[in-house]
Parts: sequence; structure tokens; C-alpha cells
Amino acid sequence: QYRKLFIGGLNYTTTNDSLKEFFEQWGEIVDVVVMKDPQTKRSRGFGFITYSQSSMVDQAMSNRPHKIDGREVETKRAVPRDDIDKPDIAATVKKMFVSGIKEQSENDLLEYFGKFGNITNVTIVTDKDSGQRKGFGFIEYDDTDSVDKAVLIKSHQVAGGKLDVKKAISRSDGAGGGRGGRGGRGGG
Repeated sequence: QYRKLFIGGLNYTTTNDSLKEFFEQWGEIVDVVVMKDPQTKRSRGFGFITYSQSSMVDQAMSNRPHKIDGREVETKRAVPRDDIDKPDIAATVKKMFVSGIKEQSENDLLEYFGKFGNITNVTIVTDKDSGQRKGFGFIEYDDTDSVDKAVLIKSHQVAGGKLDVKKAISRSDGAGGGRGGRGGRGGG
């Protein structure tokens, strides 16, 4: 669990062997696969590696960016199969939505969620008029990987209560689907 990395944007010459060789510097690799087109046998430009321990994934991720066979690749934690259909799971964001907040203070959140990475902002949302808490908030990190790491764990025990987290997709990020990403650049 949580030992697998997705590697995208691979050079088409990158093989299982060269992928493995590169990522072995952060630990023992138990499985490696560059996805190939079944007909042409050509690389589809992405693959997966599985380490023997999840701490190795952390090591590899903290050494981004990765350059393999002359190309900078996109390295992300692989998502468990059952989560793959969730719309927000593939999003690359630095902000996380936290629900279930009761007694917890912003300090509690800072202290607990700080173990996933460097937090730049913590907000517990309150009602503008009454000042009462609404039971949810947001945490922002300086790296998207911290969010990926935290949301892999479904619920978190923080200061005596259970909190759920998911990626905070602002309407502008999510609504356009692929517009902002690969599609939009050609329009000029």
C-alpha cells in the first residue's frame, strides 16, 4: 500500500530497465512497468514503479524533479484502484479541504498535518455573522505531493476527533476539465 509511483511524460526510448535503474537510487524496486501499445509495442509514455517500502516513495518524491533519458518526467503517487474514478483524485493541487472539525484548533491542524509537508496556510471556516465554526476548513501546502500523501489516508485522528480530507478543487481548476492543462496551450 502506498508504495507505487506513476511516472508520466516518459521519453519513448525509456525502458523498464532504465526506469528501474533511475529510481533504484531511492530504494529497492519490486515491480516496474512502462506501458506499451499492445499492437505496435511502442511505449505509451508513462509507467509505474513499486518500491518495497512506502518510505522510499517519500524519498523519491522529495528528490523531484526527475530527469530520465534526457526528459523531465512527471512523478506522482499512484492512486489505489478503488479511488481512480473520483473526479478530484488526479488533480494536482496544493490545497486540501478538511471536514469534521469540532474542537480542533488551527494549531492542532498545523501540528498534525505538518507531518505531510510544509504548511503555508490553515483556515477553519466560520460563519460571517455569528462567528460560529462551520465544521470545515482548508490547509495549504507548498508542494502538491503533501496533499497527495495526506488524501491517500481516508480519515485522520486529530486531537480526539476524526477528520476527513480531500483535494480542494476550486471551480476554476476543475470545471474546465483539461482546458488549463494540455489542451489550452495551442490557442495562442
